[in-house]
Amino acid sequence: MTEDNKRAKNDLQKDKSKLKAINAGKLEEKQKEAGLVRKIVLITFIVIVLSLAGAAYGTYKYVMNALSPVDENDDEIIEVTIPIGSSTTGIADVLKENGLISNASVFRYYVKFKNESGFQAGDYELSRSMSVDRIIDELKHGTLYEDYQLTFTIPEGRWLEDMIEIISEETNITEEEFVEAVTDKEYIEDLIERFTILEPVVLDEQIRWPLEGYLFPARYDFVEEEIDVKLLIETMLSRTSEILLKYYNDESGFTYHEVLTIASIIEGESRNDDERALISGIIHNRLTANNMPLQMDPTVAYAHGEHFSRTLYEHLEIDSPYNTYKVQGLPVGPINSPGEASIRAALQPEQHQYLYFYHAEDGEIYPSKTYNEHQEILQEYRDSTEE
Repeated sequence: MTEDNKRAKNDLQKDKSKLKAINAGKLEEKQKEAGLVRKIVLITFIVIVLSLAGAAYGTYKYVMNALSPVDENDDEIIEVTIPIGSSTTGIADVLKENGLISNASVFRYYVKFKNESGFQAGDYELSRSMSVDRIIDELKHGTLYEDYQLTFTIPEGRWLEDMIEIISEETNITEEEFVEAVTDKEYIEDLIERFTILEPVVLDEQIRWPLEGYLFPARYDFVEEEIDVKLLIETMLSRTSEILLKYYNDESGFTYHEVLTIASIIEGESRNDDERALISGIIHNRLTANNMPLQMDPTVAYAHGEHFSRTLYEHLEIDSPYNTYKVQGLPVGPINSPGEASIRAALQPEQHQYLYFYHAEDGEIYPSKTYNEHQEILQEYRDSTEE
């Protein structure tokens, strides 16, 4: 081998050694980078887990503190009164105002979570050393008022003007006083701020009565012989709020106002509880059908402000935001005061494909899926009774 060949061979070996060293360095560098990335990911993961754990622990401590006695060492007796017709919100507010609980919202959610009910109206002797569970137990086993000085009942499905007439006949509140209160814009705005279910839409100028459909139809009992008009309104509104929120779900796709509007139509159309879910399903089907009006007769009567024994073709021509033969979709607002069964049906409609129904003279309801089927039912049942 010549000297030149030897030198070339040596140079080649040197180059290979250098290349091998370079590659080894790069590999080591990549391994270091990969290790660093893994450390960063691990540290980030640990930080996130610790943050979530800290937040969860903080929330847990916050809730537990809210459910614990306000002051374990304070046994001073505090007398509180839970008014008749009080909602969970009303009870929570009374307890918070008297310093018996530290957080009214936690109390409400806790009561809802545990599905507590059966709270009694009356006078109670409580203390800040009581836990929320102890207070709840006391409120369910208190002394219920038995001697009511004032009792009256609002039937389901009544228009607000009919309710006002009943209230003026059964209580010290005059029609003028009640009308003034329920048409007072500032007072309604105040109620909107205080009651979740009340939305600004109730002040729409097209709506006849802002609180139509919001004052719950039920029996009302009061210890005092005379009551304040605003106390009565807010007691009735609290009842509606409690019932509506018991069934309402954000996934319904409807606002509170729309739910009460649907419920009021169900109330106006139904003859008994067995029909409500069926009729609710028909209303929901019509609302989702293409260009199909609701065409519900009770909305026509409300548009006229007159109760009809039977809706005639001439009645359908009235131009009103309540007339569902003229407007598309729901009317501008509720058309009466729906009860619990109708509110529940509005949010829990029967699943079917019916689009029409007919109430026959025999008391039965006959649903149908197509217009032709509906016409056949009309010919069989309605037309035969007119002969």
